[in-house]
Amino acid sequence: MKRFIPFVAKDPVVPVIRLQGVIATGARGAALNDAGLAPMIEKAFSRGKPAAVALVINSPGGSPTQSSLIASRIRRLADEKEIKVYAFVEDVAASGGYWLATAADEIWVDENSITGSIGVISASFGFDEFISRHGVERRVYTAGKSKSLLDPFQPEKPADVKTIKALQARIHENFINQVKSRRGAKLADKDLFTGDVWVGDAALEVGLIDGIGHVVPKMKEVFGDNVRLVPYTQRRSILSRFGVQLLGDGLSLIEERAQFARYGL
Repeated sequence: MKRFIPFVAKDPVVPVIRLQGVIATGARGAALNDAGLAPMIEKAFSRGKPAAVALVINSPGGSPTQSSLIASRIRRLADEKEIKVYAFVEDVAASGGYWLATAADEIWVDENSITGSIGVISASFGFDEFISRHGVERRVYTAGKSKSLLDPFQPEKPADVKTIKALQARIHENFINQVKSRRGAKLADKDLFTGDVWVGDAALEVGLIDGIGHVVPKMKEVFGDNVRLVPYTQRRSILSRFGVQLLGDGLSLIEERAQFARYGL
């Protein structure tokens, strides 16, 4: 009530932005992407005068572009409004999920949280022998020799593998630069960019996090017991809420479970 009374000191407010799920382009289920998260993030930084903004992250990663866009939006708003950002990791902040965490000024995890996986992965299947055994002939017509890159219905070509590895190397370099620019001198003097992951305070030893801590006690420790934590979560579309997107949501759920399963979750 006192926040409506003039000249009375107001309790500090910390918006808590939940970033849960796989990071992917488009409106696929509950996937995280910049277009879907932008209104929520903008509102969290702009409503009133936040004492800080907290990110609660539980993501195995996904699209490097969307990871970069989301993290860049958070940093831009934090710098413009001079608001400190804290990240709190639940089960996992790996790969693109850790990229999101680097948008924060401090990263805190649970003693069982998995963090890291600073690398790039691309996976697919090869069906060329399968369709050959069943008498299926693949016909592809292109203008441009690289237009059918990594076609899963054709034998793998060394030139295609070389091309995809070059693309991955460039994205990996961008990821490394992001981590170095945000964590700076906190990073240990060792190779942290091999795709390895760390559990709990093992990530503290190599400089990827700032310690063990949970959002409520840490925010009370920093801003006092009267701090108000205001939750912000991504809204599902009207169609999704009424079950019209059941097929798409089901496929997204399968993809999400597969991503989390990589870390035993």
